[in-house]
Amino acid sequence: MPQPDISATAWVAADWGSTNLRLWLLGETGEVIRAISDPRGAAELSGAGFEATLRELLAPVLAVKRSGPLEVIACGMLGARQGWAEAAYLRVPAPPVDMGRALVVPDTGADLRVRILPGLRQDDPPDVMRGEETQIGGLIAADPGYDGIVCLPGTHSKWARVTGGAVQSFATCMTGELFALLSDRSVLRHSVGKGAWDDASFDAAAAETLSRPERLTPALFGIRAGALLKDAGPAQGTARLSGLLIGAEIGAMRPVWSGLPVTVLGAKAISDSYARVLSVAGASVTLVDAEGATLRGLGAAYLQMKGHPEWAAT
Repeated sequence: MPQPDISATAWVAADWGSTNLRLWLLGETGEVIRAISDPRGAAELSGAGFEATLRELLAPVLAVKRSGPLEVIACGMLGARQGWAEAAYLRVPAPPVDMGRALVVPDTGADLRVRILPGLRQDDPPDVMRGEETQIGGLIAADPGYDGIVCLPGTHSKWARVTGGAVQSFATCMTGELFALLSDRSVLRHSVGKGAWDDASFDAAAAETLSRPERLTPALFGIRAGALLKDAGPAQGTARLSGLLIGAEIGAMRPVWSGLPVTVLGAKAISDSYARVLSVAGASVTLVDAEGATLRGLGAAYLQMKGHPEWAAT
């Protein structure tokens, strides 16, 4: 099957996270010409490494003659203080995608122009997000009147109150990172297994901490004790650890989401787990794919840029 003609690339969307990079070559009407994935995330790059990586991956596109620079609109950790160039946070309440506040990376050469979308900040209580706001922007692009909670599960789960086309407030839970630390570096590593899973253990554990989040800490060691005294296997241990953490998170966040529709926006496997527990808790839940939302959010930024031709000179 022939590859689409990359000479039709009008611009490039980029999601540059801590551990990986995703690029989409896009036509003028938003069609995806090619998608590119690369394991060189922002956490392992510094200085000139960002531009070198981008130029390597986009070499065939940059070789195409065009009247101006190739536009790249990016979100994610390349805009962090330790990334390529720091894109200042916008203070909430704020629209999740604001192309007018994007940072133009300096000194990339006449053939390439990279604009980094800003993240969001909340001063009280202090919190930040970078990358997730673009996914929320994609949700709003598909549903401009959205009024509810957006839950973005992951290493650092976000819970955002969205209404009026803006993020009003948000909170971060380190659930994914806690799972990784406990399963890899704590005594619980002896009682869990990669890829092992047991639905019944997950459901029971989630129900336990959903109703009583304060039970999380004493319940955690029970995973190790269960393996020693009741021969609980790694599938049960892994699922129980996940259930305890997710249940406690959703239970603790109940004052945030109670009485509002909840959209869970993330990768399918983890989103399904969150939706499962939220539904048991009585929430009205909708699932949205994270990649599609990211691309719609970056597309919304491109449309904003097209509406401001004077930016072409910036």
